[in-house]
Amino acid sequence: MWFDLSVYAGKTAFVLIYLFLGFRLLGKRQVAQFNLYDLATIIAIANAVQNAMTRGKGDLAVGLVCSSTLILLGWVLTKVLVKAPAVEGLVFGTPTIILSDGKVFEDRMHRERVTEEELETALRQHGLVDPSQVALGVLEIDGAISIVPKRKTKETP
Repeated sequence: MWFDLSVYAGKTAFVLIYLFLGFRLLGKRQVAQFNLYDLATIIAIANAVQNAMTRGKGDLAVGLVCSSTLILLGWVLTKVLVKAPAVEGLVFGTPTIILSDGKVFEDRMHRERVTEEELETALRQHGLVDPSQVALGVLEIDGAISIVPKRKTKETP
């Protein structure tokens, strides 16, 4: 019995790491800004991986081992990130500059799966209409786009 439960724990850890890597490859915007389709996909994935982790068994012990493994892995990851903050960038990513001094970095936007419409929306949210009005635009690790407008120079009379 203990061997079977350890197999479930190993499967759970493997599935969690596999999903984490898969979602990490999707880019920041994909995970941070879920829509209805994304939510349905997550629910379907949860059902699919539940069967992979538990072989379709609804036993209480199997459920407790799988959920405990997920909690333990989260706790371990938190401890690692506290002791080695440099690892955080590898795990969660780092902010990406997508706009600097009015210049849009389309290659970075494409890599992070940010559309022009999303950038335009962020500009409008900051009362701007054109990238030339921006000193810095950053795609944060949570998927939000931070905009720093250019400073207005005072005109002398």
